[in-house]
Amino acid sequence: MAKLDRYRNAVQQALLNYAQMRSGTSSNSELELQILFDPQRDHYQLAYVGWHKSKRVYGPILHLDIKDEKIWLQLNTTADDITLDLMELGIAKDDIVLGFHAPYMRQFTEFAVG
Repeated sequence: MAKLDRYRNAVQQALLNYAQMRSGTSSNSELELQILFDPQRDHYQLAYVGWHKSKRVYGPILHLDIKDEKIWLQLNTTADDITLDLMELGIAKDDIVLGFHAPYMRQFTEFAVG
């Protein structure tokens, strides 16, 4: 349970750090950066929600899950490498899965296969 709590804290801290970096970067008051944490089911996201000019905006930026004692990076639409941030927070490479890669491709990364 301690490992799971540590992973939850690391994922939440990484997403809070990203949200803080991006807050104030948009002058659009109708566009909100939402931080979504579901620690009961271990789903975590950052998403833009709102309006830009006359168009509706809903777009996830980062999505991470915790499954089988591993952190799964499901989506990263940023130019930043959140895996580096997770490792700085004490998460080992072999406990991070690049879920956006096809299962057969994960063996060619330096991270866990799943």
